[in-house]
Amino acid sequence: MADHQESSLTLPSAPDSVVLARRHTLAVLAEWGLAAGTEAADSVRLIVSELATNAVQHTFGQSPTFTVELRLDRDEVLRVGVTDSHPRRPRRLPAAVQQDNGRGMVIIRCLAAEAGGRLSVVPTESGGKTVWITMPWQVTAR
Repeated sequence: MADHQESSLTLPSAPDSVVLARRHTLAVLAEWGLAAGTEAADSVRLIVSELATNAVQHTFGQSPTFTVELRLDRDEVLRVGVTDSHPRRPRRLPAAVQQDNGRGMVIIRCLAAEAGGRLSVVPTESGGKTVWITMPWQVTAR
């Protein structure tokens, strides 16, 4: 097993791309030994789905593409990132607005925390941002 494995996929910022991001994520996780259908794979799939949806819906046409990155370091740490070129950081919407949407970041933070992980938002050199979820692989691979 390599010390470091990574996969990256750039997709157009369109609703259909969310499905492709999920499929790509599950395929990569399976290649790395985490079978689809496990609780851990489902959590990562949902995190990618929410982050990709945010990249499509909340960049207001200012990000023509988004990139899904998966990194596995020394079979210990899984990092999942979604990068777009819109500068605004994700934020929680007021509860009154959250009736039908706006709960994505809450869901992502909860899933990350349940897996023993954390969320961070890192600005990119081009003025966009990457939302990273970092979680222990051992916990993830249960």
